[in-house]
Amino acid sequence: MAFDAFERMVAFRYLRARRQEGFISVIAVFSLLGIMLGVATLIIVMSVMNGFRVELLNRILGLNGHLGVYAAQGSIPDFDALAARVKAVPGVVAVHPLIEGQVLASSGGRSTGVMVRGMSAADIKGEALLAAHIAPGALQSFTGDNLLLGSKLAVKLGVHPGDSVTLLSPNGTATAFGNVPRVKTYRVAGTFEVGMYEYDSSIIFMPLPAAQLFFQLPNAVNTLQVFVQNPDQARAIGYSLFRTLGAGYRVYDWQQSNSAFFGAVEVERNVMFIILSLIVLVAAFNIISSMIMLVKDKTRDIAILRTMGATRGMVLRIFMLSGASVGIVGTLLGFALGLAFTAHIEQIREFVQSIIGVNLFNAQIYFLTQLPARIDASEVALVLAMAFGLSFLATVYPSWRAARLDPVEALRYE
Repeated sequence: MAFDAFERMVAFRYLRARRQEGFISVIAVFSLLGIMLGVATLIIVMSVMNGFRVELLNRILGLNGHLGVYAAQGSIPDFDALAARVKAVPGVVAVHPLIEGQVLASSGGRSTGVMVRGMSAADIKGEALLAAHIAPGALQSFTGDNLLLGSKLAVKLGVHPGDSVTLLSPNGTATAFGNVPRVKTYRVAGTFEVGMYEYDSSIIFMPLPAAQLFFQLPNAVNTLQVFVQNPDQARAIGYSLFRTLGAGYRVYDWQQSNSAFFGAVEVERNVMFIILSLIVLVAAFNIISSMIMLVKDKTRDIAILRTMGATRGMVLRIFMLSGASVGIVGTLLGFALGLAFTAHIEQIREFVQSIIGVNLFNAQIYFLTQLPARIDASEVALVLAMAFGLSFLATVYPSWRAARLDPVEALRYE
């Protein structure tokens, strides 16, 4: 739809209301602010939701692998040969044998339940997320009876590198007097911090030979952690693994292991988009109301324009341009505000937190230590398209009413 210079001049003149038309101008300003805040809020919230999903996915997959292979009998004695067979499957890039078990960790009168993972130092170096967040020099000491603790777990137990931690396993040794829990004291070689509270506060890494001894799995492991080239193809590669290994093994992909968690994140993301879209919709209704009032106030002007030769199409375009300009400007301002807020969201959170003295982002609740945000260009384009579309549709009915106005009837009652 093309607008000539005259139509643009009249449309923008109507946006600059005179003193007696000030109420209409106020409604237009609030409509603009409503659309601006709606668009900005949508961009910010969707970016934060995307950031949550990406950061959690990277941390979960970076520490747990994309596939897990388990033996039906509980342990995998020939794990080196099995790892070689798994690695030969197309799409698999790395296989890390490990032992997992839950124990009670205690030190200095403090105790907490933890997950112990027995791995070799070479496999830990192969996990980029973990290797990049281990304290300097800790891997060199990761031998014998030395452990790596999550940083939050170390704080919880009150230990530092060089201190001792006692591990107690409920799956003990059967004796004539009953089942005796296994208890052993280890030395803290260092700490790690991957930025996910659940892992930093509840995981201990132990050298694989020490874990085999503690969990009574000599020359065996209970899990193969598999990394694939494309995480989105993990399920298909898992089916190939199952066919290759046979019925004696179970294969779980990351989507099955975390289906409830990521399903909840996706549902929350979609619901938030729908709810926040209502802000833009309400602002669009404000545009409709302000346009209807503007058309009623400009009845005499419309009649004069028509008698001077203006066509119905010209009147229609004048009012559509006048109303749509509010939505377009509001959308562009909201776009700029949303991008700027998202780019500095962590600094803004820390600033607000320092003023009100309340923790706005508790790592124990949200799993992450920093507020993440990731802008998705396609989602931003969708938000802008929706805002532009609603702004345009909001002007159709009032502009159509203005175009249908009979100049004779309008002037008769003036």
